[in-house]
Amino acid sequence: MQSGKIRVMAKKAGVFLASAIVFLTLMAGLQRLVEPKYTELPEGNFTAEYYEETTPHDVLLIGDCEVYENIDPIYLWRNFGITSYIRGNAQQLAWQSYYMLEDTLKYETPKVVIYNVQALTYGEPQREEYNRMTLDDMRWSATKLHAIEASRCEGESVIDYIFPILRYHSRILSLTKDDFTYFNKRKKTTHNGYYMRVDVLPVSQSDVADPSWLLGGEEEQEQIDDPWAQIEGAEEEAEPVKERDRGEPFGKLPMEYMNRIRTLCEENGIQLILMKAPSLSPVWYDSDEAQVQEYADRYKLPYINFYDHWKEIGIDYETDTYDGGLHMNLSGADKLSEYLGDFLSEEYGLADHRQDPAYAQVYREKEEFYEEMIQKQNEELDKYGEIRSY
Repeated sequence: MQSGKIRVMAKKAGVFLASAIVFLTLMAGLQRLVEPKYTELPEGNFTAEYYEETTPHDVLLIGDCEVYENIDPIYLWRNFGITSYIRGNAQQLAWQSYYMLEDTLKYETPKVVIYNVQALTYGEPQREEYNRMTLDDMRWSATKLHAIEASRCEGESVIDYIFPILRYHSRILSLTKDDFTYFNKRKKTTHNGYYMRVDVLPVSQSDVADPSWLLGGEEEQEQIDDPWAQIEGAEEEAEPVKERDRGEPFGKLPMEYMNRIRTLCEENGIQLILMKAPSLSPVWYDSDEAQVQEYADRYKLPYINFYDHWKEIGIDYETDTYDGGLHMNLSGADKLSEYLGDFLSEEYGLADHRQDPAYAQVYREKEEFYEEMIQKQNEELDKYGEIRSY
């Protein structure tokens, strides 16, 4: 009698468990279906691609678009044998970079971490769209929960991140072919985190950035042999930097996480390097530079400001940018990567892994994808006069 009741209860429990599994599986499938696939906005896939890596990296770069559009890890591999990965996202804020580093250390411990300092100018969470592109695809852990808490804007709920279907359920009425095509596997968009563009939009043909501020004050402009001084009206319109400098200290929150990045690197025996990409916009003011330099000096951190070396590197803002000076194209990124590769090799003696069989096949496949994307982007330029699929 008693054993019969136990069998009935066990059967009911089994049915309930099976039903729960089926329900959760269906909900997970539906959630995956309605989540954005970012086929038109490739930045949305950057975070997820890191987890596909099968070999470790000696160098980790973290930061916003000034990292993932300006440094080329495949170039570093081909020319120096340096293994590197960029964990960056659009408008990735200081606290998000910290948690990207913390997340990475669950899988590997790089010898060098390079942090791009532009995001120190943002003192608080900015936009949900950028939070989503950065955080949705982080693997679940306490690190992700902490990243959500630090990042969410007013009105955002942690529960919406835990169950994205609550945020994206309305997309069920506007699904596209891509939602089904990339249901199981996302479209790969980066090269070890690097977002490639081969097209060119010169500064002189764009109004997205003002190159004159890079020359400094009016007296200094007269002494600098600079190609952008030839842009019509540049010298006349330029103002001394001291009059245009915002003069604002970095906020408490970004500096707290800057300290946490530094401390985490120290605790794990990682060399931390600070960098500033040579982007013409947003403007990098003298007061911003002074604060970073003071921080680097205080903690004896190497700091590479690519603005200081753009002529030595050979950057040409007429040919090396695809968006009028905001970011480098492939040509510009490879010039920056050459300079960075020399620095890393000479200062830190990073190993050349090109003859290591453990890496050879992996990077052979990466190079094939890299060359294929170059070819396809050039084909689109020839056919349409612009790049449409990347």
